[in-house]
Amino acid sequence: MMLRYALQTVRARKGGFLGAFFALMCAAALITACGTLLETGLRGTIATERYAATPVVVSADQNVHQTTVKHKKGKTKVKHKAKPIAERAWLPGDLATELQKVPGVREVIPELTFLAEPLAPGGAVDKDRPAYGHAWDSAALTPYTLTTGTAPKADGDLVIDRRLAERAHLEPGDRLTVQSTQSPRTYRVTGIAAPAQEVRHQTALFFSTAEARRLAAHPGQVTAFGVLPAEGTDAAALKRSVSMVLHGTKAPHGTTAQVSAGDGRGPVEFLDAAAARTKLVSMGGAMGGTSLLVAVLVVVGTFALSVQQRHRELALLRAVAATSGQIRALLGREALIVGAAAGTTGALAGLPLGSWLHSRFVAMGAVPATLQHTVSVFPPFAALAATLLGAWAAARISSRRIARIRPAEALAEARAERTRPAWGRILAGVALLAGGAVLVALLSVLRTEPASTPVTFLAVVVLASSVALLGPLLVRAAVAVLGGPLALTGPSSRLARANLRGHAARMASVVTPLTLLIGMTCTVLFVQPTLGNAARAQAREGIRADWVVAAQVPGVPAEAARRLRTQHDTVTEVVRTTVRVGLDKYAAQGVTPGGLTRTWDPDVTAGSLKKLTEDTVAVSELAADQLHLKPGSPLKLTLGDGTPATPTVVAVYAKGLGFGDLTFAHDLIARHVDNPLATSVLVSTARTQTQLATTLREFPGIHVLAPAAADSIQAARQQANAEVNYLAMGLVLAFTAIAVVNTQAMSVSERVREFALLRLAGATRRQVLGMLRTEALSVLLLATALGSGIALAVLTAFSVGMTGEAAPTVTPLVYVAVVALAGLLALVATALPGRVALRVSPVTVATAKE
Repeated sequence: MMLRYALQTVRARKGGFLGAFFALMCAAALITACGTLLETGLRGTIATERYAATPVVVSADQNVHQTTVKHKKGKTKVKHKAKPIAERAWLPGDLATELQKVPGVREVIPELTFLAEPLAPGGAVDKDRPAYGHAWDSAALTPYTLTTGTAPKADGDLVIDRRLAERAHLEPGDRLTVQSTQSPRTYRVTGIAAPAQEVRHQTALFFSTAEARRLAAHPGQVTAFGVLPAEGTDAAALKRSVSMVLHGTKAPHGTTAQVSAGDGRGPVEFLDAAAARTKLVSMGGAMGGTSLLVAVLVVVGTFALSVQQRHRELALLRAVAATSGQIRALLGREALIVGAAAGTTGALAGLPLGSWLHSRFVAMGAVPATLQHTVSVFPPFAALAATLLGAWAAARISSRRIARIRPAEALAEARAERTRPAWGRILAGVALLAGGAVLVALLSVLRTEPASTPVTFLAVVVLASSVALLGPLLVRAAVAVLGGPLALTGPSSRLARANLRGHAARMASVVTPLTLLIGMTCTVLFVQPTLGNAARAQAREGIRADWVVAAQVPGVPAEAARRLRTQHDTVTEVVRTTVRVGLDKYAAQGVTPGGLTRTWDPDVTAGSLKKLTEDTVAVSELAADQLHLKPGSPLKLTLGDGTPATPTVVAVYAKGLGFGDLTFAHDLIARHVDNPLATSVLVSTARTQTQLATTLREFPGIHVLAPAAADSIQAARQQANAEVNYLAMGLVLAFTAIAVVNTQAMSVSERVREFALLRLAGATRRQVLGMLRTEALSVLLLATALGSGIALAVLTAFSVGMTGEAAPTVTPLVYVAVVALAGLLALVATALPGRVALRVSPVTVATAKE
């Protein structure tokens, strides 16, 4: 019976449920979109291209592992964890001998993959297709076959793929300069090759075997082995046989080789796509979690306002013998009906939204195109379930008061709002405020970005939730402060003051989404600049060099740095990577030790950089604190390509935010990264910029910059990286902005009878609109103060934890724009419904049935 009543109520009050429907629909769309990103990270396909004709691929293990054994109450618990390494791991070349002995193997083809950037003029090089070098002997793995010309035989020969030849207008006999791991070299194009099937995500350059080994710079090692089956052997059987040989009792000693077939070949080929899985899971989870928290807050607020608007109707039901359980059941079923319709619509809308999000992340470079977007029924169904649960829970929470009190009290409260919120609401608000304060305090001691970022946004949501519960008290406090000025500014302001004071709960429902919008937007916009500016400030203070050499191409070759070195000048090459200490990831760099203090000063607080060699390491104060290190301590770690090392700590420095947590000798790091070219070269010299540029004129794409110019380039890169976070959180902010408009419009639309009575009492249409405008501006002022205070507290704590200083970066113009946008939304959402409500004759409204 209650279901029939609920259906009739929803059918009769379509306009009243429209706000709740819209809020739930947006929440479902947002959760679905985030769910598709999460699913793509977990199950997204990485299709192989390079190994298309190779059923089985043997590659090195791309993870670092940790096994812990715990003995508790007579039971032994073994836990195994693995984390990906940053660079490509290599295999010993002599493993081919063992693979060739496996039954069913026809041929074993060694593969070399290395950096090889063609320096073709204009837009001949497709930036969406990174270029890699290979030995021509491995062309059969795809396979590539010659369409014209001959295979490379001499060190100066080169075969290019057909797409590059077409874009660069190259033919056999032409010359092409290639920047690989060594100095740029000009090769003679001897042939053009085409793949048997389409290769969309990479450009292939093939060298002679000897030249490929020289450029790969890993003597005696290979990237992978392609294993071709003998006639009559299927891929599954071959994979089992290879795995038994590599991992069985007779396995080669020390091998960590992995055997892949089918869809497992793609992650071996595209390491960036495999690493992006983790990033996308983290990003989708963070977005989804924040979206869910914001959605709960917004939906509960929307339902609370809807129930508040129906207070008289529900009170009459209580007066005619409806029980508390029946009221809760009625509201719960109404919520489920609205939630089902909104959830279904939003879930369907979320699928193209998720696809658009993925395409934008690909365009920004945050996710490689090789990780294909995956869509299944799970995200929509999860969003629908979350929407139904959220709607039902919001209805239950909103109906607690009306369902619990006596019918007579319900009728009394339907005519006049309670002067004080319930004690339970106040206590819950205070508890959330205390919880928010704890999160802010916790944020001030978190010193890593992965740990602090989720706490940052959680703190904003929790504090905004406390505002939602304590809103009526905050509105009354604001009226007490603003009451005097409002009383002196005309009849519209006096009417607004009376409404703010007499309907604090209604006004609080509008303050909450505005507070959340301002607080969340300021946090999103200023958290990255706070961290980035602090890092750049440390880098500016620590670079002592007169000039910085940077490159548009993959990096600065070692030969360029060698030519800059003279007896009186100091040249420091910098190459960057990521290493693992245990399973924890640390940003690291390799620098040239000779004369280092002339070009670089990370503010050493213990030890000395003069002892930096290939067997030692300098660490930041953060790393030293986390890992309990001091000069003389051994540090067991895993380099970027999976090579274990145990250097000795020789120095501790303060500027870890600007220079990374670990600093090694350049030559050590260069041997264990995919791209050994320097990201920058610091030069301390008396020579001019023109003289240095003349010395480097043979190296294309290299520029000599002043430190200030290099800092500007770094700022632009940080801005580009920050745009990914802006997009990730932008949808949450858009949802919050929609909630502001939705709630404001709902609040104004239900006051038609109030406006009519004011008109009949003598108020003009202009005075009523002025009252609405003053109310909106008062609410905006309160929300701005609360939202700004929340953002300031969170950003200050974030700055203290990450930089050691209470100095958040806030751009005044951006802040003003945020407040102005919030104000515009509030005023428009107030004025439009208000004007519509005032179009109807006040007599008609006043004499109509409620």
